[in-house]
Amino acid sequence: MFDSLSEKLNRTFKKLTGRGRLTEANIQDALKEVRLALLEADVNYKVVKKLVSDIRDRAVGEDVLESLTPGQQIIKIVNEELTRLMGEARCHLELSGKAPHVMMLVGLQGSGKTTTAAKLARHLRKQGRRPYLVPADIYRPAAGDQLKKLGLEIDVPVYAAAPDEKPEVICVHALAGAAREEADVLIIDTAGRLHIDEPLMAELEAIKAQVNPAEILLVADAMTGQDAVTVARDFNDRLDITGVILSKMEGDARGGAALSIRAMTGKPIKFVGVGEKISALEPFHPDRMASQILGMGDVLSLIEKAQDQFDEKEAKKLEKKLKRSEFDLEDFRTQLKQMRKIGTLEEILGMIPGLGKLKKMGNLKPDEKELVKVEAIINSMTVEERRKYKIINGSRRRRIAKGSGTSVQDVNRLLKNFIQTKKMMERFTKKGGLEIPSLFG
Repeated sequence: MFDSLSEKLNRTFKKLTGRGRLTEANIQDALKEVRLALLEADVNYKVVKKLVSDIRDRAVGEDVLESLTPGQQIIKIVNEELTRLMGEARCHLELSGKAPHVMMLVGLQGSGKTTTAAKLARHLRKQGRRPYLVPADIYRPAAGDQLKKLGLEIDVPVYAAAPDEKPEVICVHALAGAAREEADVLIIDTAGRLHIDEPLMAELEAIKAQVNPAEILLVADAMTGQDAVTVARDFNDRLDITGVILSKMEGDARGGAALSIRAMTGKPIKFVGVGEKISALEPFHPDRMASQILGMGDVLSLIEKAQDQFDEKEAKKLEKKLKRSEFDLEDFRTQLKQMRKIGTLEEILGMIPGLGKLKKMGNLKPDEKELVKVEAIINSMTVEERRKYKIINGSRRRRIAKGSGTSVQDVNRLLKNFIQTKKMMERFTKKGGLEIPSLFG
């Protein structure tokens, strides 16, 4: 996401930072390019006009023009204005007051409401909450079955609606069901349409009146760009939504929806869906998103992803093994698997400041197949070989290569990399400078 916008903005800023001094004319030319890049990213034209105007007002000030690094100052201003545009700070879910807290998920058909309901339930469960899923879409075939299947996958109860119940009745009965299940959050998956129509809105208003939700969250498809903004505005006019969840942000979303929704509706983006996996839902941080757009990386999100995946007991166990110089190829394989749970190598590199730019320039092209090859090689070893790598002689290397469908050179390269990694980890651990969870998830 945002790759095209990031590339164009960075190209523009590179021209600015290459100049010793800046003039109002230089800045004006650069802002024309920024304006064009934002419009091509499908950002609402009114939002673009206001954003560029705000940047210009700050950029032509004496403090910037007289600065020793005016180009860097302008990048700082753009970063701050993008952050302000998207809401400045993360906006949390409303979970205060008496439980159960009711959350209605609304949106058009195909926006991903049902999957998002399960993702949100999983997220809340990891926060110590007890969610309860409600299938209030009685029109889409198998919608209830899909939610039931997802509920089983994440071990969250799903209300069993009767076939002839109306959506608002289902929701009222589900409130009683939540009490029986001792649930403290009710997540309602409502019906959608291909387009907004009066029957849909009337039904959603009826549900709202019956259950008085603490949150009405619009699930909007980020791939639809400005259309998502229009949908958000229409739903907000009728239902007074409390926030937005942008789905499908991992695809070719140009960023227009993320940059426009807050300004056009006044309602915050609370989460973003970044993949098909049930774990692929992330809180929306405007400041981190602005940094990503400008190619500055997002280290905090990378750390949080790692912490979400690592097992504290395993981490302590690994640290003890490192201190005793007992780190082996089985541990190495485990760490690689945990790293892959965080995301693809490309996603991880994009979160590290500086490496994202190298990736875009083509200087750093991570190959996921290499990790698959490494796992295949380790899997082809015996348990003894994984625990005592020094016994792997020439004939064993040939057998391992044949068993993994690789070459002896590949096996040699893996062993060399493993030994270097082992030495580095042991050195830092003994010095007390390595935190296993943050580096290895």
